[in-house]
Amino acid sequence: RAASAARAADNMTDRMTALGALNDRPSPERTAALADFRARYAKDPIVLDKWFALIATAPIPTALADVRAAMTDPTFSLSNPNRARALIGAFAASNPVAFHAADGAGYAFLAEQTLAIDKLNPQTAARMLAPLGRWKRMDPARQDRMKAALATILAGEGLSPDVYEIAEKGLRG
Repeated sequence: RAASAARAADNMTDRMTALGALNDRPSPERTAALADFRARYAKDPIVLDKWFALIATAPIPTALADVRAAMTDPTFSLSNPNRARALIGAFAASNPVAFHAADGAGYAFLAEQTLAIDKLNPQTAARMLAPLGRWKRMDPARQDRMKAALATILAGEGLSPDVYEIAEKGLRG
């Protein structure tokens, strides 16, 4: 029904609602609806940010791979703060299933992206670090992985004072 609603929608709000209903399970219908939404709103940057956020917040096993794939979209740029927040920030802050995956890949991804964004926009990079600073709320294995990601950030070459302060404070807990 959600796929049908996405196809039949005559406005962005209804399409977003249908996509939201499709977003929690991988399926050909979800893939098609996301592709249609992307094509339909290709020239509207604010709406494209919603598309990026949908990809980032999908509580599915492929979420991190999907986020990495979305980073190759021609409209994505780490130097665009809204785009970076919509994809990377939303993944870290609003996708607890994928961000807190037991293997720590979500934490490593955020550390990697924080270091890249820090070279372009330290304030944006610093604001995305908050989820790593919440390591005390997690089980011991995830705590260790989150602290390791913060340590990776702190070891980054040429780290801005903004990111250093948040990462160091986060590591101390």
